[in-house]
Amino acid sequence: MNKHHESTGPADGQQITLRGPAELADALPYLMGFHPDDSVVMVALHGGRGRFGGRLRLGIPPAPGEWGPVADQLAESLISGSERRDGRPDGIVIFLCQDSPDGGSGRLTMERLRPFAQSLRTACGALDVPVLEALCISDGRYWSYCCPDGRCCPTDGKPLAMPGTTVMAAAAAYAGIQVRGTLRDLEARLAPWQTPDEASAQLRALDRAAPSLVPRILDERAKAGVAKETLALAHTLMGRLGRTRPAPEAVSDFGDDQLISDDEAAAVILGLQDRETRDKAAAWMEGPDGHRALRLWRTLARRCVGPYGEHAAAPLTLVGWVSWSTGDEPGARVALAMALRADPEYTFAQLLHRACNEGLDPETLRRCLRGDGEAPQGAVPSADGGGSAGEAGATGGPALHVRRVRPSANRERRRGSGRRVTQTGGRTPVPGPARPGASGGHRMRDLRRYGRRGTGIRR
Repeated sequence: MNKHHESTGPADGQQITLRGPAELADALPYLMGFHPDDSVVMVALHGGRGRFGGRLRLGIPPAPGEWGPVADQLAESLISGSERRDGRPDGIVIFLCQDSPDGGSGRLTMERLRPFAQSLRTACGALDVPVLEALCISDGRYWSYCCPDGRCCPTDGKPLAMPGTTVMAAAAAYAGIQVRGTLRDLEARLAPWQTPDEASAQLRALDRAAPSLVPRILDERAKAGVAKETLALAHTLMGRLGRTRPAPEAVSDFGDDQLISDDEAAAVILGLQDRETRDKAAAWMEGPDGHRALRLWRTLARRCVGPYGEHAAAPLTLVGWVSWSTGDEPGARVALAMALRADPEYTFAQLLHRACNEGLDPETLRRCLRGDGEAPQGAVPSADGGGSAGEAGATGGPALHVRRVRPSANRERRRGSGRRVTQTGGRTPVPGPARPGASGGHRMRDLRRYGRRGTGIRR
C-alpha cells in the first residue's frame, strides 16, 4: 500500500451542477486530472448545494485486513484537512476505481470491494460526516453502494458515458482542463527502465561513477567541486534537451533518453544525492529553464535502475517541485508520491508533498529560490530547524518554517508500474563495483549515516 495520500485541495473556477451517480462518475477524471485506476478517491462536499472541496487519493490496499485501519485514517485525514482549509465538510463522496484482471468481471470487483466501501462509510459516519454517495468504477461501468433501487442502479451496473459527451467534459474543455491518461500512465513515465540491455548498461555506468564520486561527496573539502561539476553538467544536458523540437509525451521521453549518455546520467544522479546540490538545482523551476529541467529530471528518474532505486528520490522530488511550480499539480503529486515510495524518509519530498496537498502557493518557495538570480544555498523548506529558512529570509523573501512530516511506522511499499528492473526489498542500495558484503559496501553505509545526520546528503 502507498501510505502517502494525495489531496488536490479546493476546487476553483466556474460552477457546474452534477446530477446523480452517472455525472459524478464522469466528473472524477476531471477532478483529479487523470483516471485514478487502482485507487480510492474521497471528495469533501460543503454547503447545501454540495460544493466540491478537498480531494484525497490512495492506492487500494491489496489485503482486506488493511481496509478497516486505512478507512479510519483516510476519513480522519480528509475531514481534518478540510477543516483547516474550507471548514468541516457537510458530506463526502467516495469512489473505488479498479478494473478486473480479465476486463470483464466488474461486478465481481464491485462485490469484492464492498466491505472496503462499508468501512469507509462507517469511518466517516463515526466522525459525524455522512457519505452521500459511494461508487465503484470498474471495466467501463459504475455501481452505487448507497442506492438500493435496482431501477436506477441495477446489479449489473451502468456504462460510463462516452468520453467528451457530457456537460463536465464540455466545461472542462472550455476551461482548458485536460485529463492526462491514467495514473499508471503517469507513473510509467517516471519508472526505472525495464529493458534488460538498457538497464544493465545504466547500472554499469552507475557502478563506475560511484567509487570516485561518493568519497568526494563525503569529503567536506571536495564536495563543493562535485556540486559545481554536477550543476554544470546538468545545465549542459538541459541545453541539449532544449534544442530538440517539442513532441508527444511518449516520443519526447524516448528522444530525451537517447540524448543523454549513461555516464552523464550516472554523474548527475549521484551528484544530486547531496542536498545542497539538489537545492541549487531546484532553482531551475519556471520558464524555459523549468521545462528543460523537468525533462532532465524525468530522464534521470528513469535511469535509477536496480539497486539504485532509492537514488530516484532526488530527481523525482525535483520533478514534483517543477511540476507544482509550473501549475501541474496532478503531475506533482504523482512524482512526489513516487519519491516517497523510493525513500519514505526523504524530507524534501515530504515537505513538498504536504505543502502541495495543503494548497499552499508555490510562489513563496519560488521567491526564496530566486534570490538575486542564483538560488541561495539551502533556501528550501528544511527540517533542520534554522539555517535554511533563515538564509531564505535574508535574501528578501519570507522565511519558510515548515514542520517536518514524519513517516508512519508502516514502511510497506506499494509495487510500482512494472518497469522496475530489480526490487531491493527495502535494503539500502550499494553501488560501486563491490556488491553488498564486499569491501566497497562501507562507502554507501557512510553516505547513509552522513545523510541521517542532516548535514547534506539524501535529504
